Amino acid sequence: MTTAIPIRLKSYDKLFIGGSWVEPSSDAVIDVISPITEEVIASVPEAREADMDRAVAAARKAFDEGPWPRMTPAERAEILVRVGDEVKKRIPAMAEAFTLELGGPAAISTLFHQNAVDMWDDAATFHERFVFEEERTWKDGRGKVVREPIGVVAVVVPWNGPVATASLKISPALAAGCTVILKPAPEGPVTTMMLAEALEAAGLPEGVISVLPAGREVGDYLVGHPDVDKISFTGSTVAGRTVMTRAAEKIKRVTLELGGKSAAIIADDIELDSFLPGMVFGGIGHSGQVCAALTRVLVPRDRQDEVVAAIEEVMKSVKVGDPRDPDTFIGPLAAQRQQKRVLEYIEVGKEEGARLVVGGGRPAHLDRGWYVEPTLFADVRNDMRIAQEEIFGPVLVVIPFDSIDEAIAIANDSDYGLSGAVYAKDRALADSVARRVRTGQISVNGYAMCVVQPFGGYKQSGLGREGGVEGFDAFFETKLIQEF
Repeated sequence: MTTAIPIRLKSYDKLFIGGSWVEPSSDAVIDVISPITEEVIASVPEAREADMDRAVAAARKAFDEGPWPRMTPAERAEILVRVGDEVKKRIPAMAEAFTLELGGPAAISTLFHQNAVDMWDDAATFHERFVFEEERTWKDGRGKVVREPIGVVAVVVPWNGPVATASLKISPALAAGCTVILKPAPEGPVTTMMLAEALEAAGLPEGVISVLPAGREVGDYLVGHPDVDKISFTGSTVAGRTVMTRAAEKIKRVTLELGGKSAAIIADDIELDSFLPGMVFGGIGHSGQVCAALTRVLVPRDRQDEVVAAIEEVMKSVKVGDPRDPDTFIGPLAAQRQQKRVLEYIEVGKEEGARLVVGGGRPAHLDRGWYVEPTLFADVRNDMRIAQEEIFGPVLVVIPFDSIDEAIAIANDSDYGLSGAVYAKDRALADSVARRVRTGQISVNGYAMCVVQPFGGYKQSGLGREGGVEGFDAFFETKLIQEF
């Protein structure tokens, strides 16, 4: 049993600009609606253009004149460790807020915020693994190649994991010596305001960091601001195109982590019970609201019935309901429009001729909340919309193949290339398949999103990498100093 939902989460009446809590420029607010009850549970100020101007000006001054980029990397790392410590203290509160404002099941909510701590801790070690300056000689010349922080960074994150996604971007940017303006999505801003409190407690210098919840129009204004040097964006591919277009006006540096339609390839030599529950959880966990979710399941044609039956059994076994219940695996979708979108895609799948095996609607036992049942389609062709378009819900499709070469071709026949998995007893085969699938990250005989190694996509899944030293490198410019 779960207790009644709190009447309200903590509300905020100020914005975090340049390291201080300040009055917003307008009385506009964002009402936070819980996807569990469909009721307003908190509010935060909604940043306007004037607030963004103030934040960018603070970041510009801090970068051009302040101590942050002039500290040694080791000095900055000490502060990053403190940020990680402050986030760790707040994991229970952040996880609860994430569950209430975005519907993440309790276990997932805790994991997401522990991942954020890991990102800050890892970023504090980047300086030990990175070459900041290198002497070089060449025919008729010598000099130094030096790496310098890019400058002012606009970080724009979505609602499906705001603190973890923000930490993946902000921690390397700060480690590099950049200054940052974070714009979280208007859905679920409370957890990012808690992150602002952690950043404040860690003691970053004035102007280095701002956190301003806002809608799309103000986010577009931030992205196009002439004093922003780099944009790090996570969101849909459609929105990513808009960001890239705006960045092109000033040739700004960009990192884009966008959509996915990742494939899990099952070979004919592996027992299903060795991996299948984890594979299914990798597709429908967090109600499928994960960019790297394994949403296409590719199976040998003569194993399709076996695999479909096994997935159906797993889906029927998971608990759908109140995400505060520790036994719940599937909570609500984060927004009403997202529920509507997922249900519309399910209807599209039926119209396209796919066979609905299980799910397909709202859970009958839940009369409130933006829930969708775990849903499985079989007899799916890869040219169907449900196989090609990112649904961002708990919907899996099973696509049969006749050879491993065909499976690889199906996996690669997508506009996306973010993640994937291959399951095979023959490890040489698994490695061969993993290398041939055009995706930024792929798992062999398991599934995980590694937060401390390079993550990013091929094709329309993004541009650049986040995580690891590769993600750190994205916040530097390279300069050659020639010596005569």
